[in-house]
Amino acid sequence: MRAAVFDTYVPKKQGGIMHFDIVVPEQTGQTTVHTYGENYLVSKQQGGQPLTAKECQFCHVEEATQEMITAFNDKGYFIIEMQNCN
Repeated sequence: MRAAVFDTYVPKKQGGIMHFDIVVPEQTGQTTVHTYGENYLVSKQQGGQPLTAKECQFCHVEEATQEMITAFNDKGYFIIEMQNCN
């Protein structure tokens, strides 16, 4: 299964920038990707922070791992936390 990776940088409420990748099945639309990103931000107590095409850009397509496929089946997306996500 092919997965699309969206490189995402969002300002945190308390300052700094969260950097994470939103990984979705390849044909997922941009609006859905943003919704998934907003859901993730809420889970990190960062709900309401901006998440648009400016903060979240398509990066590349790769082969999905089993962990990604499991997350796709469970909630539709997979997050790779890069920097300042905790």
